[in-house]
Amino acid sequence: MAALNSLDLEILPQPDDTTCGPTCLHALYRFYKDNIDLKSVIQEVHAFEGGGTLAVWLACHALKRGYEATIYSYNVQLFDPTWFKRDRGEMIRCLNEQLAFKKDIKLILETRAYLEFFELGGEVKMEDLTRDMLRKHLTQNIPMLTGLNSNFLYRSPRELGATNSFDDIRGEPAGHFVILCGYDKETRNIRVADPLRGNPYSNTQKYDVFIDRVICSILLGILTYDANFLIIKPKKSQSKAMVKFKAQRTL
Repeated sequence: MAALNSLDLEILPQPDDTTCGPTCLHALYRFYKDNIDLKSVIQEVHAFEGGGTLAVWLACHALKRGYEATIYSYNVQLFDPTWFKRDRGEMIRCLNEQLAFKKDIKLILETRAYLEFFELGGEVKMEDLTRDMLRKHLTQNIPMLTGLNSNFLYRSPRELGATNSFDDIRGEPAGHFVILCGYDKETRNIRVADPLRGNPYSNTQKYDVFIDRVICSILLGILTYDANFLIIKPKKSQSKAMVKFKAQRTL
């Protein structure tokens, strides 16, 4: 079952139902030999009041540690596709103007998070999510932290958020974060590192899923503002931002 092109990436089980995002981010830090414990990542990453986070908040944490961060977004609730034909300054202006008209609290919080993301030097792109696109990153040994719809990925019932239980009648779509960390060109399976303990695919934190199901799961993540994937890479030299961030944590 091993993928032909699989990264040496290890992921811990998420401590609770709402910490899949920080657990995935912690796994990326470990992959890059960045010594920070999971508890610290969970405490430092911004989260919603009821739990859970956004890919852009994960990206902001990485930027503050001196990494490069690029988000490929398919969230047309937040980004109008025509904005990607404009320059960075214009996109920031559009996000600010949108705040005057869009009243959904989650969209407002995500907009503000992206404004911080841009200020920290992050980059956002919108490109066709295809097999070739995923293969390009995975065959270059680049792990991909992705937000997606877990119901479609697992073929599981929708969920009741307040009780964390499955309910195919009353339940709502559920978002989740995983890491894509390998590709098998013969089977077209993608290796998934999943922080969910007891996931339906495997009794370990890793398993293989056909590439088309992964693509659909990512795109359906728009139901919970999770339709994206995040590429985090260390800069060639340690940045001043990482030095400052580490100093702040030791105070």
